[in-house]
Amino acid sequence: MSATADPILEHPSVRRVREALRNLGAGDRVIVLSDSARTAQQAADALGCPVGAIVKSLVFAHEGKPVMALVAGDRQCDLAALGQALGLGGTPKRADADLVRQATGFAIGGVSPLGHLERLPIAVDASLKRFETLHAAAGHPHAVFPLSYRELLDWTGGKEAVGISQG
Repeated sequence: MSATADPILEHPSVRRVREALRNLGAGDRVIVLSDSARTAQQAADALGCPVGAIVKSLVFAHEGKPVMALVAGDRQCDLAALGQALGLGGTPKRADADLVRQATGFAIGGVSPLGHLERLPIAVDASLKRFETLHAAAGHPHAVFPLSYRELLDWTGGKEAVGISQG
């Protein structure tokens, strides 16, 4: 892992996350990983942390509109519970890659919880509170950033949601 000058740090998606972090007063926290972190397990292995401490940024669609769930890496999102948590009046479905990129500006495998192109309703998996330090994608499969559960809630404007995940 290295946060030194790296072409990945200049990737447009990573720059957007770095700017969002700076605008939040969080400084430049992005970590470049030597190995891919397309999956929560890969990120955990690269960072040497529990897979549950990896924040999965999952985009779903409800009536054609994107919504996001931020879920612990060792859990699966319960779509019915997500719909209830966000007051959708229905169950969202997995979004296709085009909707993910259109809503967030990120490609699947590097979707960050920050720096989206449009404001999304976001539910945050309360099981993430188990960990003092979390890691989230930073716009590229080789880039992540650390944050606390409280920062995740505050920075994303997400709604804490108990029961949106199953392990």
